[in-house]
Amino acid sequence: MKRLLSSLAMLLLLGGSAHAAQPLPGDSVYQLPVQLTGQDGRQQLLSARRGRPQLVTMFYTSCQMVCPLIIDSMRLTRNALDPAVRSQIDLLAVSFDPARDSVATLRSYADKRKLDPRFWTLARAEPAQVRQLSGVLGLQYRQLPDGEFNHSSELILLDAEGRIAAHTNVIGRLDPAFVKAITETVSRH
Repeated sequence: MKRLLSSLAMLLLLGGSAHAAQPLPGDSVYQLPVQLTGQDGRQQLLSARRGRPQLVTMFYTSCQMVCPLIIDSMRLTRNALDPAVRSQIDLLAVSFDPARDSVATLRSYADKRKLDPRFWTLARAEPAQVRQLSGVLGLQYRQLPDGEFNHSSELILLDAEGRIAAHTNVIGRLDPAFVKAITETVSRH
């Protein structure tokens, strides 16, 4: 009996790690060795998000114009999803401004905006990794002399393997085509 239980436990362990043991697709964003630190202070590689579709964007907390609209658009998009789909997707917003967006600043922003940490991760990374991630996601940014940023504004859907499945630059209102793309991607997951 003990041997049977050990065998079952081993099968469960192997089955659970089979997904992680498979190589990533060549076009996966998770190929980047980006170390994220979330608003909870927890560090994890970007690739640790593998296995669940992700709604991803980039922003910075001191932005007073577009970034609040980006976060609102993510919330609106998530809320427009059927509850079964909504429960299968995570939200990730990575800061363009790691110099000012400390863990405490990210936490304060998440609290102020009432972003549920069960679904939302606001994160920072080292500047070189931020640049790499923005390049792979196709998001452009540059810091201005006054410390603000010019940047593109987009929501990006990653499938469970970290491939870009869809994107929208509709900000400040709902993009029904993007909601449909999320639903289709999650249903294939």
